[in-house]
Amino acid sequence: MSQEKSDDTQKTCFVIMGFGKKTDFETGRTLDLDKSYKNIIKPAVEAANLKCIRADEIVHSGVIDLPMYEQLLNAEVVVCDLSTSNKNAFYELGVRHALRPFTTLVISEDGVKSFPFDINHVLVRQYHHLGDVLDFDEVVRFQKVLTDAIKQILAKEPRDKDSPVYTFLHSLTPPALAAALKEAAAAVGAASSAAIVEETSHKRTYSMLMEEVDEAQKAGDFGTAKDLLKLIRKRMKPKGPENPDAPKLPEDPHIIRRLALVTYKEKHETEEAQIAALKEACELLRGMDPETSNDTETLGLWGGIHKRLWDKTKDVANLDEAVRSYGRGFYLRNDYYNGINLAFLLNIRAANSIEKAAVEPSDAGAAQPGAVSAEVIIERAKAVADYVQAQRIRKEVLAICEQCLKDNPAPDEAKASAEAKADYLASRYWVLATRAEAYLGMGEAAQADKAYKEAYDMAPEKWMIETSTEPQRQRLSALLAVSPLEYIKADAA
Repeated sequence: MSQEKSDDTQKTCFVIMGFGKKTDFETGRTLDLDKSYKNIIKPAVEAANLKCIRADEIVHSGVIDLPMYEQLLNAEVVVCDLSTSNKNAFYELGVRHALRPFTTLVISEDGVKSFPFDINHVLVRQYHHLGDVLDFDEVVRFQKVLTDAIKQILAKEPRDKDSPVYTFLHSLTPPALAAALKEAAAAVGAASSAAIVEETSHKRTYSMLMEEVDEAQKAGDFGTAKDLLKLIRKRMKPKGPENPDAPKLPEDPHIIRRLALVTYKEKHETEEAQIAALKEACELLRGMDPETSNDTETLGLWGGIHKRLWDKTKDVANLDEAVRSYGRGFYLRNDYYNGINLAFLLNIRAANSIEKAAVEPSDAGAAQPGAVSAEVIIERAKAVADYVQAQRIRKEVLAICEQCLKDNPAPDEAKASAEAKADYLASRYWVLATRAEAYLGMGEAAQADKAYKEAYDMAPEKWMIETSTEPQRQRLSALLAVSPLEYIKADAA
């Protein structure tokens, strides 16, 4: 009973931020914001003896607006993470500043180059984010920074104003929560409110459902993950025949990307069904304008889907679209994942051009007997161009991998959590495997063998080698066995 009382009276911190992986369009980087929340923000808030809540952890009946605004008004402390310049975060920060004069903390990862003019009046505490993972030492450092900041603003009386609204407009009086809640209750009716609480008390929150999605994906159960994501998508779009008065909400890009991913990865018994699933995934992403998007997560998925469509159909249009998508993603983000996939696809396209050009010299289409046709010459030129471009990209990828390994030392074995260690090992494996493939593609066999051995010796899971790295290694080796540079040698001879 005493614990229940403690929970009921415990002060609350509401966290404003995006969910899942979000792209920062200013830098092209994609950040896993859930890592920031689970590893830094929530532990720091709880260390300050506050109950930590993010919007995805609130149980509600489809429309999040009422409980969200209630938290923005009533929470003793609000932490707002502006990383990736999330539009919702900026808006909700403005609402909080309008409602409360103090106890609002603004944070951001340090890759942000600039903030809007209005935010220049606000103290922004910054931390370092590596994209998919966080450095363990940085986690420990910023947890303390955030915990100390929360304790300091709560301990000070009278409290300092941190809202620019109340700083510059001295005569404002903050609204009272009781009046706001009374007005909301009158709008929906007391009986209706009680029914909503009763109906939703047993339901899983967005956060709970996403954890189930994560577990299903880890287990390779993409069908279950797909069903869960469809449920989340439906719940986030409440307008329909059964609820015609609800607002029509825009799609959440993170949910659509995750749904497209599990849709095309789900296993099917026939080739026709697999191709249909790939096309279904395409349709899911089409609403995000992948042909013109600057979102590198969307571009990577779009490229992966078309890469598989090429494998299944051998339609060169799918191959060209995969090359275009990975290329755009690489030049926007300058990352090893898009880069190594782009180089691999360029080798595939070069091999396809070599196959088209593999004809005996004939008079067909040629100006002189024994000469090859113009079409064959063009295909050979295409093969050489793609081959050389792949080599250049691999040199860039190799440099990116070396820098990434240098910038990400192993976490302290004695202090790091199991999750932090697992994240580090998985991230390091993919960098090492990518470096090995870059060496292989550049023709440096000895370096490649050494790099593959280093990656395989530390692989956290066997499937990483067996279903991803080794099959790609074999395919690349076969592609490189026939080089279009032979045409140049033959012409020179």
